[in-house]
Amino acid sequence: MQTYLVGGAVRDKLLGLAVKERDWVVVGATPQQMLDQGFQQVGKDFPVFLHPLTREEYALARTERKNGKGYKGFDVFASPDVTLEDDLVRRDLTINAIAEDEHGQLIDPYGGQRDIEQKKLRHVSPAFQEDPLRVLRVARFAARFKHLGFTIADETHELLAKIAHSGELGALTPERVWLEWEKSLGTCNPDVFLSILADIGGLNQVLKQFKAKSSNLNRLHKAAQFSASHTELTKPLIFASLFIGESPVENIPGFCKVLAIPNEYRDAAVLAERNSDFILSTKLPSAEQFAEALQSIDYWRRPEKLQQLLLLRQLEHEATEFSERIVKQNQQLTQAAIKASEVSPPALISEGFTGKQLGLAIKEKRLETLTHQLKQTL
Repeated sequence: MQTYLVGGAVRDKLLGLAVKERDWVVVGATPQQMLDQGFQQVGKDFPVFLHPLTREEYALARTERKNGKGYKGFDVFASPDVTLEDDLVRRDLTINAIAEDEHGQLIDPYGGQRDIEQKKLRHVSPAFQEDPLRVLRVARFAARFKHLGFTIADETHELLAKIAHSGELGALTPERVWLEWEKSLGTCNPDVFLSILADIGGLNQVLKQFKAKSSNLNRLHKAAQFSASHTELTKPLIFASLFIGESPVENIPGFCKVLAIPNEYRDAAVLAERNSDFILSTKLPSAEQFAEALQSIDYWRRPEKLQQLLLLRQLEHEATEFSERIVKQNQQLTQAAIKASEVSPPALISEGFTGKQLGLAIKEKRLETLTHQLKQTL
């Protein structure tokens, strides 16, 4: 029985990146031998075990054979006779097909180290095309490692286009598509994920009715860069940046429902789309305009929505001649909203307002407060 560190942990060590999780391959073992050593089996489709102490995943070396359409159409074969090279050849990219033994020696039968040096994302074998999910994975890796100078090898790019042309991307479930897309939103260049899918002709297969223009992708790229120094710009807000201005989809709730996109992301996208005029404007809104914006985002019950909206506004004008002005305006708008939220319904009730008249009085008092606050000079 021999154990090897494999995959992303080895790759990231070679790239000088922090290793977040470690995966292992065990060669020459049976499931029973793993259980006898205290490992807990968790894999249903193939033998994967959790280490009794570290809880890291240990998988028995295995091979895969295509038996149907889509990313689930595989027969998996695991036995003590499967070699490390057999296991590594089924992996997607050469940079992910490097193993390290217990002595720190690298086993690299498919040129992963060479491709790391040349900064190339290259498929390991022709079997790559059997799994359409790998198209999304390569697009995500391209987004993740773009800042390091990585590009997709020409022959791999051709294979991605071939898979897209075959229609196999349509076999991917919405959940898997969103999982890869969501991961790409945490990279430095999430726009690369979408642009690669568009370039190979696969974008509309996995994101139906999604029509991202260069302006959308530029905003997405800018949002990722902005988030490096503004951690409050979370992934849902990075996602939302796509929907400022001309939305890439006609019906955001419907689009998100089809792709099983979480409500947090959907709500952020709707916030950006519905308030695009406010976000794009460099002028301080009037009290009436701001009151309307506050009402549209349900500020009086969900005040955190205003900070999300103002953050998107700051993002839109970052690194422009208006950036300082927008920051100051946002501070003034925040203070005005806080003051308006202090309008006391009980005080108005004590003045005799009730029912519909009370609602109108609250609205009028808030508008009066906003008008006064927005006349102030910071």
